Amino acid sequence: MSTKKKPKNTSATIAQNKKARHDYFIEDKYEAGLVLTGWEVKALREGKVQLLDSYVEFEKGEAWLTGALITPLKQASTHIITEPRRQRKLLLHGREIDRLEQNVQAKGYTCVCTGLYWKGHIIKAEIALAKGKQAHDKRDSAKDRDWAKQKERIMKHNVR
Repeated sequence: MSTKKKPKNTSATIAQNKKARHDYFIEDKYEAGLVLTGWEVKALREGKVQLLDSYVEFEKGEAWLTGALITPLKQASTHIITEPRRQRKLLLHGREIDRLEQNVQAKGYTCVCTGLYWKGHIIKAEIALAKGKQAHDKRDSAKDRDWAKQKERIMKHNVR
């Protein structure tokens, strides 16, 4: 009897927040560590995470990831009390937290999580300082994206 192992995920990316790129102009990106429990790491290995409505809050000089959904595995949820949408602490340098907090309060920016990925054996969050798009901005960026695709097709066809 042969036992087949599940192929390992070779990509370092765990999850991406594509809606954030659609709804916001991304200004600056930061890399932050995450404080997680054991069941959350196991769930992330399985890809059970959604960053759709996640954002970063600042309280008492600390940064917290709010709104990220990590669905517990069935094995973990039988003997541990799980909170799928709990706030998770972000690990950043003090001056990075100060800079982000000042921009969010003063300039009308928001801080969103754009992705989770592996860096070695550690899980990192990519957070971004972002400014909201209006409806016409979203249409313009969609139009630009379509034109870039069309231009690439034309160039590819002309090269042959």
